[in-house]
Amino acid sequence: MASLEFEIPELFKNIQTPAINPGVMEGSGPFVAKPDHQEPLGFPGELVENWERKAVDAMGEAVDNSRALRVFLDSCVKCGACTDKCHYYLGSSDPKNMPVARQDLFRSVYRKYHTPAGKFLSKLGLEWLIGGQEMNKSVLDDWYNYYHQCSECRRCSVYCPYGIDTAEITMAARDIMAKIGVGQKYSNEIIGKVYKIGNNLGLPEPALRNTLEGLEEDIEDETGVVVRLPLDEKGADILLVTPSADFFAEPHVDGLIGYAKVFHEAGVSWTISSKASEAANFGLFIGNNENMRKIALRIREAAIDLGVKRIIFGECGHAWRVAYSYLNTLAGPFDFLDPAYPVPQHICEFTHDLIQGGKLNLDPSENDWMTLTFHDSCNVARASRMGDIPGGQFSIPRDIIKSVCNNFVDMAPETIHEATFCCGGGGGLLTDDLIEVRVKGAMPRMTALRNVIEEDGVTHMAAICAICKSQFSKVLPVYGMGMDMIVSVHQLVSSALILTGQDTESVPESD
Repeated sequence: MASLEFEIPELFKNIQTPAINPGVMEGSGPFVAKPDHQEPLGFPGELVENWERKAVDAMGEAVDNSRALRVFLDSCVKCGACTDKCHYYLGSSDPKNMPVARQDLFRSVYRKYHTPAGKFLSKLGLEWLIGGQEMNKSVLDDWYNYYHQCSECRRCSVYCPYGIDTAEITMAARDIMAKIGVGQKYSNEIIGKVYKIGNNLGLPEPALRNTLEGLEEDIEDETGVVVRLPLDEKGADILLVTPSADFFAEPHVDGLIGYAKVFHEAGVSWTISSKASEAANFGLFIGNNENMRKIALRIREAAIDLGVKRIIFGECGHAWRVAYSYLNTLAGPFDFLDPAYPVPQHICEFTHDLIQGGKLNLDPSENDWMTLTFHDSCNVARASRMGDIPGGQFSIPRDIIKSVCNNFVDMAPETIHEATFCCGGGGGLLTDDLIEVRVKGAMPRMTALRNVIEEDGVTHMAAICAICKSQFSKVLPVYGMGMDMIVSVHQLVSSALILTGQDTESVPESD
């Protein structure tokens, strides 16, 4: 990787809370969306006239429409419980990356314009007594910069005694900015590609079909077994909705191969839809319900068009959050699906059920050349569940890994499960114009990972999130670790799974 023009955080044995360094992460934020990125999403192409008033009005609508948001804004007592919980503050030392301070960028405007005390004191010019602040260009610049240094990971909410969710405030701020003409290029451009073509990458149907056919050939060459990766096949039982990174990038594509092998061995019929070939929903990242719903409806329409009985989501953290927490509200009811199955279902739930039932022939020694650890992705860990027991989102992926690998070690308990540290690139931050934010935000996870490398001989880290995998591929080398250390959970399944009729002598040995 080319040299970076900023200081890379040092990794210590224990994660240290830094002394504050005000303004160290001040800047212009990520690239601003152009009109071509804004208008397909229903937003103005540039900063509107009288934007200050319109931003304040949009804030009023947001708190009127969300009781939770109003409670979050009203209930903070500045206790300090969240100050050292954000990976961006730990990695950057900028006090505005403390969750409470980041919230106050929004809360100060709210207090001036949308609380009784603020309205009264504003008439006397005394709104500062309650922390109120005028909406102006300086505030807007801070919003744009620091609300794009939040990955909406919700770690701070785990430790807040009042359950204040900074992610909801971040989402509201981003939505307001987009509505006055200041959206983020990366997220909005991606949403536009979904509307135009069907996935985040802008991969058209012919290219997608060609990619899937190529993977079929790869699997047959490896195993001697014909395993299909169907596209747009009506009457299939299962619609697989997976992140588009699974179609082309390492290690994502190896996970897709794993899904296909599992479906094949289970004897189920399945298909991918070219209309809804994308599990990701960046409408969540920009906090806009209309766009989140529009993206989700594509999945419903594809399921109806293809006549499937169930919907299974691939390895994508925030896609699973949207599916688990919002899909029925956004695009339901799904009463046309088979009620015998969860709506929706995660690929890990599907594979785990097969393993528990002894339906897969697994040889974990195929992965003996690795010692694995597991990264709990934020949106899976703190905003969803798996299976029918509390904590299934933690146990199910680990059960799968332990079934297909003989060597597994967890990272430190204060860095996993609901306390997991973010990869540093989630929430719409996976763009190179935010590489400093991403590298510094990754520091806590890199610390925990390096410790198990040194103490337990860990060689690889598995994840079930496309953004995590992409982020780690980028930042691992920055911290002196190999980019190929990050693997997909179903990549591990693929390696251990012996297909019926497989020519085991033709399987190449792992490096």
